[in-house]
Amino acid sequence: MSSSSGSTIGQPENRSRGHCCGNWGKIGNWSGLNIVAMVLGFLIFWPIGLFMLYWIVKGRSVQELPEGIRRQWSKVAGNCHGKDSFRQSDRSDNVVFNEFQQTQYDRIREIKDEIKERSRRFTEFRADAKRRVDEKEFNQFMAEAPVRNDG
Repeated sequence: MSSSSGSTIGQPENRSRGHCCGNWGKIGNWSGLNIVAMVLGFLIFWPIGLFMLYWIVKGRSVQELPEGIRRQWSKVAGNCHGKDSFRQSDRSDNVVFNEFQQTQYDRIREIKDEIKERSRRFTEFRADAKRRVDEKEFNQFMAEAPVRNDG
């Protein structure tokens, strides 16, 4: 009698389905909403569908996608979303450092405002200069043009 002749009634059969197919149903988050989002992604533009497939296989839900995109965008953009003052998450527990940091942000905002003002003034200057050149050209034309009297 062999050692494997024990009773196996009531125990699940442990067959190997191969390396690639054994955990396929367990990989990812295959909810109906996720599948619909993936199919729509493929219908709209295939890279979107491919991204959705990747997102689902990673075990994520479509509902987590907006926050995930926001998080990645803030990493890529370096938290520069046009906000001049620093957020609560940028603060340290050192009050003096926080005041210094706010002062620096205020200086940067003042410099940005000054640059915008100079840009506006330069645009006005160029418009005035163009008008003066046009006026000079027009006056020269009028001085040189013969006057026609058809009367």
